[in-house]
Amino acid sequence: MRAELEIFRALADPTRLRIVALLRAMELSVGELAQVLGQSQPRVSRHAKILVDAGLAERRKEGSWVFLGLGDPARVRPLLNAIDGWSEEGEDHWMRADVARLEAVRADRQVAAQAYFAAHADEWDAIRSLHVAESEVEAAMRRALDTDDIGRLVDIGTGTGRILELFAGRADSAIGIDRSPEMLRLARAKLAEAELDTAEIRQGDMYALALPDRTADTVTLHQVLHYAQQPAAAIAEAARILDSDGRLLIVDFAAHEREDLRSEAAHARLGFSDEQIGKWFADAGMEGGLFEELEGEELTVKLWLGRRKADRRLKVVAA
Repeated sequence: MRAELEIFRALADPTRLRIVALLRAMELSVGELAQVLGQSQPRVSRHAKILVDAGLAERRKEGSWVFLGLGDPARVRPLLNAIDGWSEEGEDHWMRADVARLEAVRADRQVAAQAYFAAHADEWDAIRSLHVAESEVEAAMRRALDTDDIGRLVDIGTGTGRILELFAGRADSAIGIDRSPEMLRLARAKLAEAELDTAEIRQGDMYALALPDRTADTVTLHQVLHYAQQPAAAIAEAARILDSDGRLLIVDFAAHEREDLRSEAAHARLGFSDEQIGKWFADAGMEGGLFEELEGEELTVKLWLGRRKADRRLKVVAA
């Protein structure tokens, strides 16, 4: 009974009902909520705290920004069903205004994303020119992952969210994780444009993912591992969150000698050999290795696919 009272008290204010409706559409920062609601950030923060305390919303800090999303689905879904059942036909003027201002937030995100891409296009294009086209890489990724259901997807080092764009529509759930708040804001803009607002975006560290054991069926590391100072540790952490028989797909460069990428593009590792990846898979309790090789002008892109070994438990047969 106490939980139910907390929920109804939390929703006893029209602003908090509006916040819940907005969070159904997309995850928003406190500042963006203030913009949509036409209220001060401190006031919105107080409303947010009440919703969080009731378990109806979750807070995630990314740098100096705080983002809000809906809480545990098991707690929130019955409430949303009830709200939908009680709602009268048509939207009230507050909802229409909120929807209009929400579109302005989406537009702001898109403008910021385009500005960032424009500022960094030269360096990205210079690296891309050294290897095969991204369209070929993405086609190879589809070949690697089309053999089984995607299930619960986690994309580590999600960057601009491109891998979520490719596979979230086929997944039961999808989470993109990145350390960079700037990249996460870009990802949110791109996913909103692709109408994939249900995919979650979180700030996190590839060496210490804020996810329980066995919470993923598919994990991807797309052009991320060469930035890792400890690639073996990153693979082990990815394997930790894989459920039994889950898959880890690594897309990265084969070993090369372009030392300038270390000094000018912050690459910590100059590619990887099949032996290295195979050993790290085995150390992390996975089986697998090279899936496909794509040869480019100067750099070769490889796809390595590992699968967590299925649990071998004794079965008790009833007499």
